[in-house]
Amino acid sequence: MARIERRPACDLYHSALQVEVPEARFVIEQAPVADLSGEQRGVVAEGAVGSRWAGRFRIFRYEIRLWRNGHIPDVIEAVESPQRLASDQHQARRVLDLVAQVPTPVWGRDELGTGEMWNSNSVIAWVLARSGTHAESIRPPAGGRAPGWQAGLEVAHRQEPETRNAGVDRVTGGSAHA
Repeated sequence: MARIERRPACDLYHSALQVEVPEARFVIEQAPVADLSGEQRGVVAEGAVGSRWAGRFRIFRYEIRLWRNGHIPDVIEAVESPQRLASDQHQARRVLDLVAQVPTPVWGRDELGTGEMWNSNSVIAWVLARSGTHAESIRPPAGGRAPGWQAGLEVAHRQEPETRNAGVDRVTGGSAHA
């Protein structure tokens, strides 16, 4: 893609969150549907990969997890991680409350008209932005890209008036370190 866009190649990054509240640690991520035991991984939503038609088959579906006491399988390989984004318990709970509301367009496509494909980075950016975390200031490590991040931010910001009209408080506190 870098050659097509005539830009330097970059490392690509996948986003996931670990949220800690007094009663448990939760992992939030988008990943392939591994098997039919999604309840064990806290699956709250699924979507198609590549095309809606292909999504009829498990191999072409993704799941969004809110996994109580879960783990991020490749966390040991994380670069410049973890990054503490907030320490406010109210904000942490807001993040947890939003996960099941994440949009589930086709992975790898721009069905929502943001100019970027939807993927794991979109999911995490959406959750953070909707929770009031300053996700716009979060950047991938030097020399890297997080495709889909802007798509998540864009969709979250489009939905902001809906939140205010529904009478839901939008958390504005918190800080991000990148």
